[in-house]
Amino acid sequence: MPIRPQYRRVSALQREFFDREGLLAAYGEELRAIGGGPRILNVVGVGGIGKSRLLQELRNRTPDSHRTARLDLQLPTMRQQEDALAVLRMEFGAQGVRFDRFDIAYAVLWQRVHPQLQMNRRNTPFAEESDVLSKILDDAMGLPVFGTAAGLVRLTGRAIKNRQRRQLIQADPTLHELDDLSNAELGHAVSYLFAEELRSSASERPYVVYVDAYEALVPAPLPGGRNFVADAWLRDLLGQLHGGLTVLASREPLRWAVYDEEWAAVIRRADLDGLPMSARLDLLAQAGITEIPRQRSIAEASAGVPFYLHLAVDTHLQNPGRSGHAGTSEEIVQRFLQHVAADEVRILELLSTARTFDLHVFQAVGRAFDLPANLLTWESLTAYSFAYPLSDGWYRLHQLMIGALQRHLSPAVRRRVHRELRLHWEALARDMEGGDRRTASTARISPLREAVYHGLHGGDITADDIPRHADRAVALNGRQAVDGIVEDLRAYLAVPVVPAGGDDHPPAELRDAADCLEAESKLELGDTAGAIALTPSLDRPVRTLVGARLALAGANARRIAGESSLAATIFERVWTEHAGEARAAAGSCVADLRMWQGDFQGAFALADEVHGLCTAEDAVVRGDVKRLMHLGHRFLMDFESSARLLAEAEAEYREAEAVVGLANVRTNWAELWAFTSPGDAVAEAAAALAVQRDLGAQHEIGKAYTAMAMAQTRMGEYERAASSFDSAEAALERAGYRSGRARAAMFRAFLLWRRGDREGAGRLLVHAAREFEECQVYPSLILAIHRAADMIGVSAPELATAADRARPAVRPPGGLAALQHRTDAVLSAFLEGAG
Repeated sequence: MPIRPQYRRVSALQREFFDREGLLAAYGEELRAIGGGPRILNVVGVGGIGKSRLLQELRNRTPDSHRTARLDLQLPTMRQQEDALAVLRMEFGAQGVRFDRFDIAYAVLWQRVHPQLQMNRRNTPFAEESDVLSKILDDAMGLPVFGTAAGLVRLTGRAIKNRQRRQLIQADPTLHELDDLSNAELGHAVSYLFAEELRSSASERPYVVYVDAYEALVPAPLPGGRNFVADAWLRDLLGQLHGGLTVLASREPLRWAVYDEEWAAVIRRADLDGLPMSARLDLLAQAGITEIPRQRSIAEASAGVPFYLHLAVDTHLQNPGRSGHAGTSEEIVQRFLQHVAADEVRILELLSTARTFDLHVFQAVGRAFDLPANLLTWESLTAYSFAYPLSDGWYRLHQLMIGALQRHLSPAVRRRVHRELRLHWEALARDMEGGDRRTASTARISPLREAVYHGLHGGDITADDIPRHADRAVALNGRQAVDGIVEDLRAYLAVPVVPAGGDDHPPAELRDAADCLEAESKLELGDTAGAIALTPSLDRPVRTLVGARLALAGANARRIAGESSLAATIFERVWTEHAGEARAAAGSCVADLRMWQGDFQGAFALADEVHGLCTAEDAVVRGDVKRLMHLGHRFLMDFESSARLLAEAEAEYREAEAVVGLANVRTNWAELWAFTSPGDAVAEAAAALAVQRDLGAQHEIGKAYTAMAMAQTRMGEYERAASSFDSAEAALERAGYRSGRARAAMFRAFLLWRRGDREGAGRLLVHAAREFEECQVYPSLILAIHRAADMIGVSAPELATAADRARPAVRPPGGLAALQHRTDAVLSAFLEGAG
């Protein structure tokens, strides 16, 4: 923290006031509502948010028809009852309020506390300000009164000429009781008489009392609200201030209703939040910081806290060449933690490494470092206003505290905290995977994402660990958890942190891990171009898990885009060279591509081999293999076997709770039933669309629309079928799914034929066959297209040539003749009903 005088802070109070319209309106409403009972406007906000500046502004804007006085509890002397009352008495007295009875009672209290002092003008408080006391002391001729209230009251008979004032004092029962009261009771009586005098004055002019920095009086708030002795005198005083308004600024809201429910009707809470961006920029501009980039940087870093902005302005004024927010973090954290106990500060420093925390995180950190981890400490910490409550018992610290608190920790301690937190999140993830969802709160937080985050910063997670965690995170929290892991990786790589005692993670490996997870996510969304952009080079080593999965993602993107030969080369390389966890997935991809290229026998044999390699944990891969075989049998028009294999795939996905796999199965059922049960296919396609839209998977949306259009074509709903084909084309175009578009074009040709457009049908069939050839997929469909052209009487030599090229590549179980027989039956179902 820079060495400089604290007096410079005063300058912030002289700067222009910005925003706070909501608080000003609330204050105006409270002023108009002043009545017989006490009223308290409780302004609540974190340290530095501008509460003191707001109180000053409220006082400046108060009409002259109201008296005002301010009590600043940041000054230690103001936290004592007698000193606070003296300040208020002086301020209101200067505005014409007479405190005859209070001054006498206060003199009694003063002598009770200072019996060694003689009561005279020099020693007695308010002797010069109070005409009652001054005349009494003059008549006493400097002799000690020995502290008796009765003696002081008797002296008023000679000292005060005004009969009404004299009778009011001499008849007051409270003054006559003062000598018999204990010291504590005497203090209560003094507060009572002060409030009585102020209440009497309110009939001619209402009043406002401003109380600043309540947290200085009560530095350790309890969540139940009970602070016992610390603020008892203040509650007693404010509860008696009838006919006026108290504006009390505090970091935590007043919870006085626990003492008496009537407080709930007296106190109005008004939260003071961060300044909006426009007000931040205006404040900086008015203070002389006019460069737009610098303004924006400071404004964003401030999180809307005016104290931060004023620190930046002071830094700029003292040294314009320095960064506008350099050197402010330590002053900020001191401001936030000004009234926090030392042991609580230590655990807050440790908790600053956790992005969010609950009781269990707090206890894990506390136990690891032998700090208090009991429920009382937890309730105290979470009662502070800088601990922002989220939902379900979770909290986060104020943005401006986190970095500054972490700088209080040595690198070795930071690393230790991250490691302890990783262990905590790993344990929570295992409990959740075992079915122990101990609270609903974990639904909003991915424990495996947090484990990766702390593993990165603790230096004890490898690049290959990251996709393993991501796979588990999908099952627990969905795909958004993986997106979060990628975001954390990108942020870590942008500003790498070197863990204490060890080297940083190799950036290239972590970058590959981030690219791998992001490319896989884009593939699931059907963003082929995005996945290709993340994998510009496919010649990287594939022996590591990250290397293999990144290569597979890039190859799959190329396959979807129509680059089947390149994809096949990569699939084969991973299948051959990788010996780890990704080998089964690579084998599934190889089998998949062999099937699309017509080698059904080879694809099924490899699929069986891959299935045998799968372990108990590979339920998703087993589901993928079963679904691959289902697709193969569907393209072979063996719908009975296709349905059986799809049901087996669905069972595997359910065991693994694979959301994406189950969603894709719904699309596959719609595609299958388009051939066997058109009515069911339309309903299932609609259900698949709802699921795939939630996931955002454009390629699957396109396939579902294609299935719907195929079924509608067979049902004679030609207008609906045409609309569904349009929707399918749009989605498949967005996904860059070239072969999917060609398949939709093939079936759209049948719709055109049914509607009497033979020429249009022929053009689409030729286009589809050409696309399949260029993508090097679906030779069996090229044969089907050629056969369909013959059935509808379209003469296209190009199709005959394409069929001749495709025929040698098709190797179906049972031979080509059986496949052609089944194909004719399916084509007849689609082509019947032509106009």
